[in-house]
Amino acid sequence: MSATVSPPPFTEQELEQVERANATTATPVVFVHGLWLLPSSWERWAELFEEAGYVALTPTWPDDPETVEEARANPDVLAKKTLKEVVDHTADVIGKLERKPAVVGHSTGGLVAQMLAGRGLSAATVAIDPGVFRGVLPLPLSTLRASGPFLVNPRYRGRAITLTFDQFKYGWTNALDEDEAKRLYDTYHVAGSGIALAQMANANLNPRTESKVDTKNPDRGPLLILEGEKDHTVPWAIANASYKRQKRNPSVTEIRKMPDRGHSLTIDHGWRDVAETALAFVKRFA
Repeated sequence: MSATVSPPPFTEQELEQVERANATTATPVVFVHGLWLLPSSWERWAELFEEAGYVALTPTWPDDPETVEEARANPDVLAKKTLKEVVDHTADVIGKLERKPAVVGHSTGGLVAQMLAGRGLSAATVAIDPGVFRGVLPLPLSTLRASGPFLVNPRYRGRAITLTFDQFKYGWTNALDEDEAKRLYDTYHVAGSGIALAQMANANLNPRTESKVDTKNPDRGPLLILEGEKDHTVPWAIANASYKRQKRNPSVTEIRKMPDRGHSLTIDHGWRDVAETALAFVKRFA
């Protein structure tokens, strides 16, 4: 007798979003958050895209708490989440949709979005300040300063990593004033998986890394990489190296730099400019 395989564990909100998407003729748009945020960070984006005629889904990483308050009360639940677990879960959500979605991701979510596109699961993809995958070689000094303290100590790899405000300000909100930086830290920041961070950092050292993207799949679909000009965590050198690998794909591949923007560009006061740029690209192809 064969073993019974349990279905993927979807949250109630994910199931409701899938049901709503399948009940319309609108194109779904799947938003993927990165390290140190939750799906709720996409609320304004989801509203904007739905006003434009799309239907938004904001899937979780496995075991994401529902609120920032819950995540801060129990940060350990966010530890040990691997890239493959996140990609597989998001792919399972997409698999329940009746139409191929557009996928928009930020930071590690931008890497996940590219991994999903590489599986042929996206009608159009926007990767914003995307994380490193194998073959993307630059590691600028600002990236090492933003993430290095967690990478040199192997004990962090199995932990949930919470940034101090000073670390958040350098890596995320260096383009903002102190007041807005503090407000964003208090409103959005949660712990992140040390393993996922290490997987990106070691992508070019470990041939079995999960941080891989199939950039050659002809079914990848159109891809836009958006980059914040002043981003310390994922500087231009990383985004441009990702673009150079992706542009070998037969599908449309574009890159655009957002002036005077840091890593917080999806959640700070200028989020709408970034969202409208992403929306214009999705409209062209999805």
